[in-house]
Amino acid sequence: MVEKILATLEQSNCATDTTFIQAVSEVLHSLEPIVSSDRRYNDYAILERLVTPDRIIQFKVQWVDDAHRVHINNGYRIQFNNSLGPYKGGLRFHPSVSIGVLKFLAFEQIFKNSLTGLPIGGAKGGSDFDPKGKSEYEIMRFCRAFMRELHPYIGARIDVPAGDIGVGAREIGYLFGEYKHITRNYDGVLSGKPYAFGGSLLRPQATGYGVVYFAREMIKEELSETFEGKICCVSGAGNVALHTIEKLQKLGAIVITCSDSEGTIYDPNGIDLKVVLSLKEGGHRISLEQYRVKIPTATYTSKSEYQEGAHAVWSYPCFGAFPCATQNELNERDAQNLINHGCIIVVEGANMPTESKAIELLQNKGILFAPGKASNAGGVAVSEFEMSQNASMEKWDYDKVDSKLDKLMCQTYKRISLTAKEYGCARNFVDGANIAAFKRVAEAMILEGV
Repeated sequence: MVEKILATLEQSNCATDTTFIQAVSEVLHSLEPIVSSDRRYNDYAILERLVTPDRIIQFKVQWVDDAHRVHINNGYRIQFNNSLGPYKGGLRFHPSVSIGVLKFLAFEQIFKNSLTGLPIGGAKGGSDFDPKGKSEYEIMRFCRAFMRELHPYIGARIDVPAGDIGVGAREIGYLFGEYKHITRNYDGVLSGKPYAFGGSLLRPQATGYGVVYFAREMIKEELSETFEGKICCVSGAGNVALHTIEKLQKLGAIVITCSDSEGTIYDPNGIDLKVVLSLKEGGHRISLEQYRVKIPTATYTSKSEYQEGAHAVWSYPCFGAFPCATQNELNERDAQNLINHGCIIVVEGANMPTESKAIELLQNKGILFAPGKASNAGGVAVSEFEMSQNASMEKWDYDKVDSKLDKLMCQTYKRISLTAKEYGCARNFVDGANIAAFKRVAEAMILEGV
């Protein structure tokens, strides 16, 4: 059944949808044991329905720059599945955005949201607009134009977008302002809003902190270990990576790497987060190469300097690796390098950052591997907390949000660990996550009928 569905998908999806096919293939192969054990999944065509989006919305975004030139961008919203609750998933503004990329992200979002146990479905959206190099007013005008096209399809009980790459609190603020202007409705239609008007505390930190809470629970239960004194490698220098580094350091870990699109910093004494923040926060786009100027003992390796087919960030001895940059950033050669250097755990902070063959290699060598749909669910969890606060007109304090996030990530680990054991694949957190998430979504799909 699985191979037939994949063959049909490959025929009906264009060649640029490779990441979507990769994500679907990984999930469906995990589900083969459970699907064959319950005829209802076949009778209700659950797999076929699950891999087909409810709807794909594409629209034209017209906006004017500071020089009064007119620009056209593509806008998208993919509402994939709302069996568990309103569609939920981020908006991404980046030149790489396409229907194929968003289908992959929205499909993954279904499972991620299911694993949290919260009442939210899966969606994703965005535009090929590039915020880099744009003025404040250009970004504001684009966001307003984008919302003018998007607003008919969203609502607090319909679809609640959040931020993603290129969309932070500033952009969410502009989007919400335009939604409110059009509809005259002050509701929780977006999450990740500025705290001043409906946002939640801890939202910027949520994904990175959640990654570490999940990892901390995993090594405690599986290895009877803590992060105190452990060497860790982190990729990326964006929001998720920076807050993963921050929380790891608070738990006593020594984080020795981070990276950006141009190269990798290795600091044997531990990454100085203040220096990285001075280069990357507040709209700065300064290369990590400048880190070495402030910390001469650090080493910088550009992409062109390192061996072809591998990434410098994964070439150092470590206890834990945290890919927090982008999809398919950790390949088979990187996995072998990590194994050769004694790595014990790999915990995904980005969405599908590890290639399929690399995952297989890591698992075969006994490395504890945590898939992003489980370990990076902290962001969407706090987004749902924001929805709850908006609905009740409440404001939760920092400690309450942090405590609820910590508890939810621990529960997510336990849910997939127990599921993996139940289905005879103990410590296979990929299969455990896929099966646990699928069972919850599939049951809802069956109960609501066709």
